[in-house]
Amino acid sequence: MYIKKLTLKGFRNYENAELEFSPLTNMIYGNNAQGKTNILEAVYLFAQGRSHRAKTDKELVRFGDEFARLSIDFADAQRSYNGQMQIMKNGRKAVSVNHVHITKLSRLMNYLNVVMFSPEDLNIVKGSPNVRRRFIDSSLSQLYPSYMSALMEYNKVLNQKNSLLKMLRSGGRASDPTLSVWNEQLAETGARIMSARIEFVRCINESARTIQSEISGEHLKIVYHPSFKLEDIGKNMIYDYLEQRSRREVEMGSAQYGIQRDDLEIFVNDREAKLFGSQGQQRTAALSMKIAQSEYIKEIKGEYPVLLLDDIMSELDINRRMYLSERIRDKQVLITSTDTDLTDEMTDTKLFHIDNGTVI
Repeated sequence: MYIKKLTLKGFRNYENAELEFSPLTNMIYGNNAQGKTNILEAVYLFAQGRSHRAKTDKELVRFGDEFARLSIDFADAQRSYNGQMQIMKNGRKAVSVNHVHITKLSRLMNYLNVVMFSPEDLNIVKGSPNVRRRFIDSSLSQLYPSYMSALMEYNKVLNQKNSLLKMLRSGGRASDPTLSVWNEQLAETGARIMSARIEFVRCINESARTIQSEISGEHLKIVYHPSFKLEDIGKNMIYDYLEQRSRREVEMGSAQYGIQRDDLEIFVNDREAKLFGSQGQQRTAALSMKIAQSEYIKEIKGEYPVLLLDDIMSELDINRRMYLSERIRDKQVLITSTDTDLTDEMTDTKLFHIDNGTVI
C-alpha cells in the first residue's frame, strides 16, 4: 500500500499544497512550526477519520477560510483510489472514496492503512490505560469494520447506562429494569470486542517480543488485562458479572466494570515497564509494539501499511535508528525532521522542504 499524491487546500497553515510521494522513503523537513506534522496529520485524518491531535475538526480549517479540503490518491495491491474530504468551518465534514459518499467511519477506516510513530508513543508504556486501549482499538478498527461498529455501539449503550446510573443515584433508587437491558447489550457486544482484543494482543506480544530482543536483547511481554477476570468471556458470564455488581455501580453513579476499563500490562525483563523501566527501555518497548502493529496489519491485509514517522528518529540512539531504518527500507514511509542528516542512513529518499506552509 502506498500514497501517490496528497493535495491540500485551506488545511491548517496550508493555503494550497500538492505533494507527489515516492513509494519508498519521503523526508519532510524544515524548521519547527512550519507545518511538517500537518502533512502527516492530513494522511492520518483520512485513514482514521479523525485527527491524532486536534480536539475538534474545525481546528483543521485554516484561519480565515470557510473550509478545508484534502484529496489523496493511493493504491493497494488490487486497485487505485481517490479519497476526498471537505471540512467546514463549523466542523462538519463530507468524505468520499472513488466518488462514493462515505457516511460511516467504520467504512472509511478500511481503505488506507497507516501506522503512526511519534515521540508521544512513549505513553503507550508509561501513560494511562486509555492510551493503550486506543492503540488496540485503532489497530483493529482499520482492519475490521465490524470491530469499529461494535465499539461504537458499545460506547453508545455505555453512555445510556451511565445516564441511568447517575439518575438512580441522584434519585436514591436502588435499581431499574432498564439497567438489565443495558447490561445484556454490553455483555453481548463486549464479549465480541474482548475476543478480538485478546487475539490481537497475543499476536502483538509474539512479534514485539522478537523485535525487542533484536533491538536490545531484552525480554518483552505484553499481557491483556481485562477489568474483570472470568473463566469464560462469553456473553452470559459477562452479563452475570455485571448484574451481580449493579448495586455497586448505582452507588457510584457510573459503570465500574466492562471493556472500557481494560488495560495492557507491559513487562521488560519480567519487571513492569511503566513502574520500573528506564526511559530507554520504555521507548524501545513502544517502538517494538509499533513495529509489531505494522507487521500485524501486513499479516492480515497481505501488504504493509504506510508508515508515518513524526520526528521519531531524533528521539532514538544510533542503534535503534539503524534498526528502524532497516525495518522500513522496503515500505512507504513519510518522515518529518528538522534536517536531512537522517537521510544518510536511508536510500532512495525523496525530499520535501516545508517553509511556513509552502512545499518546496
